[in-house]
Amino acid sequence: MQLGASFPSVEIGNDPAAIRDFAQGVEDLGFDYITTTDHVLQVDPAGRTDVFAPYTIDDAFHEPFVLYGFLAACTSRIGLATGILILPQRQAVLVAKQAAEVDVLSGGRLRLGVGVGWQELEFEALGMEWRNRGRRCEEQVAVMRALWTSRTTSFDGEFHRIGESGINPNAVQRPIPVWFGGMADAVAERVGRIGDGWIPIGTPEQLKPQRDILRAAAEQAGRDPDGIGIEAITGMQNAFRNAPPATMEQVLERVRAWRDVGATHAAFGTSMIGLGHDVDAHLKLMKEFRERAQAL
Repeated sequence: MQLGASFPSVEIGNDPAAIRDFAQGVEDLGFDYITTTDHVLQVDPAGRTDVFAPYTIDDAFHEPFVLYGFLAACTSRIGLATGILILPQRQAVLVAKQAAEVDVLSGGRLRLGVGVGWQELEFEALGMEWRNRGRRCEEQVAVMRALWTSRTTSFDGEFHRIGESGINPNAVQRPIPVWFGGMADAVAERVGRIGDGWIPIGTPEQLKPQRDILRAAAEQAGRDPDGIGIEAITGMQNAFRNAPPATMEQVLERVRAWRDVGATHAAFGTSMIGLGHDVDAHLKLMKEFRERAQAL
């Protein structure tokens, strides 16, 4: 099982030196990859009481491709993963170009985790349709893979029209791995049919129905279900701040449970447990997690 460090975006702050030190620190600790989340906009809940806002304008979300362009130069080995990039908010051709650029600058270290998102106001602000985002996301992945694997390509789909053309520089990986995040049945089916991997939040027991859907969809598509990656997302606080912090023992038990059902990756996060901008405190917990997870 590969072990990942979740970039503590909402706590690490905006100091480039701290961002660099965290990335170099987890690389030195031996982590296999860094993963980061994505939001283009955050709201002030006092001014938007109609909006579900587990994250607010006070929480920093670094733009993933710019962040990884920076970290590609600051690191030499560690993988760079998005967990997740909200793909239907963006133009597929531009994402293909940006991802290829990061892959080039990092020497082929990018893994692109994507999802359809849950915050409608971001879609509205970015001029993207909300209601067809799942169907559009699938076609976006097809567009990106076509661009990554061909010198030039043409595409004529429901949402995309591309005349014979291509991107340069193109990705080192042909294609860049695309994983899907989410827990809905439709996501599990999509992963089984076209995904390189799955990024759910929850326990194996909670998500057994979706794991069964994933495997069935893969078999129906003529794919080996065991060849599809699964990334367990773990941390001492959950993403929506609506539960007390977990202990390290509880985190490790979740990692063990996921490993036992075939998960290939596990990412550990240190955000939202009060560590703030203290890079050393984040790295201390990261070190404990990696050492104890390796010993499972």
